[in-house]
Amino acid sequence: MKVSIEKQSDGSYIAYNTTGDKVQLIGTGDSVKEVKEDFFNSLDEVLQSYNEIGDDIPEFLNEEIEFRFDITSLFEYYSMFNVSALARYLGINDSLMRQYRSGAAQISDKQLEKIEAGIHRLGSELAALRLV
Repeated sequence: MKVSIEKQSDGSYIAYNTTGDKVQLIGTGDSVKEVKEDFFNSLDEVLQSYNEIGDDIPEFLNEEIEFRFDITSLFEYYSMFNVSALARYLGINDSLMRQYRSGAAQISDKQLEKIEAGIHRLGSELAALRLV
């Protein structure tokens, strides 16, 4: 199941499933951690309801959850990322990356793909890393 996590204009966060047309799950909170916990709570409640009434559980509710973050939520949840250092690694202007993080600048699909590909590349490099 694909779940989007986004920062809202009031500063809170929302998580919602983007797959599965029978059930809409929502989680809210003041942090990404809280919103994920609330989302899982919503999922548990829906699963319990299906079990209680004896209805078949839609297949997508048993799928592994794939969280998708907007840029602001990404940097809030993975706070160990230094925004400027990551921007330099990705070949993006530091100031522009900070504007993306704060929501002051709109991010194009092309730039979003560049950031995602760079983060995946970094993850691969870290996964292959060995310490001596």
